[in-house]
Amino acid sequence: MRFVLRRLVHALLQLASVSVLSFALMELAPGDYLDDMKVNPQIPAEAVERWRERYGLDQDLITRYGRWLGSAARGEFGLSMAYALPVSVLIQERAWRTAQLSSVALLLTWSLAVPLGVACAAHPDGIADRALSGSTAVLLSLPDLLVGLLILTAAIHWSLGPVSGKLVPAVLGLSLISFPAVFRHTRSAVRDALKGPFILHLRALGIPEARIVFLHALRSSMNPIIGLFGLSLAGLTSSSLIIEVTLSWPGLGPLLLESILSRDVPVVLAAVLLSSTMLTAGNLAADLLLYASDPRIRVEDGPR
Repeated sequence: MRFVLRRLVHALLQLASVSVLSFALMELAPGDYLDDMKVNPQIPAEAVERWRERYGLDQDLITRYGRWLGSAARGEFGLSMAYALPVSVLIQERAWRTAQLSSVALLLTWSLAVPLGVACAAHPDGIADRALSGSTAVLLSLPDLLVGLLILTAAIHWSLGPVSGKLVPAVLGLSLISFPAVFRHTRSAVRDALKGPFILHLRALGIPEARIVFLHALRSSMNPIIGLFGLSLAGLTSSSLIIEVTLSWPGLGPLLLESILSRDVPVVLAAVLLSSTMLTAGNLAADLLLYASDPRIRVEDGPR
């Protein structure tokens, strides 16, 4: 139980740190959303000041952060300066789109990468192993933005139809980004397990190779694979924002970019905090899975 409590406290501290850093960085950037209004001769200075008071920009930094944090704890993120709508309403549909994209890509990536990684570990240096190891090495070297641009280029070159705003190209791009790490990590973990002395003992007993690989070797490799799950979610969260912008998927990515460029601070803070919450929840889930699967952690966490 202490392990779970430590992870919960760590997750809360992470979110608190993200909120402080995000708020401070937005404040340190020069100018604000109302700068364009100031230079517009058709907007009187009194109107600009009323807007400044409405959004609390006339208050000091600590007061504004305290008010924002209290509202965020209640699920209220204020009003968007650009859209004049509640931020919670504005990001609700976008967050669902991002979660949809990330969930489908996560399912596709792991359902393909883990079995293929195990199979290649069982048959090292085969044709499939060489092909997948080489192609994943190339994919790992490509920036996320370039992967999205390559999908756009391929769709145009082969006349595959519209790509912008479609789920399949976005899932494909995100899966191509996340697949290499999961595949190579699984292959390495299972291959190391197959070199263990207990594997030689199982083979000497005449146990079928498929059972040795997929039952015993894979099970002994679960800890590093589960640990990778949290890192995979972190990569998906950051990569999804880039893929969404590149392929015009209507998720948090385009909204966050627009809000940063226009200095729409309430939307930026809410989007960053929501993305961080998704990431932290994924890491916490990975830690809990590791706690459930590894009895050594439960023994260390027991009474002393």
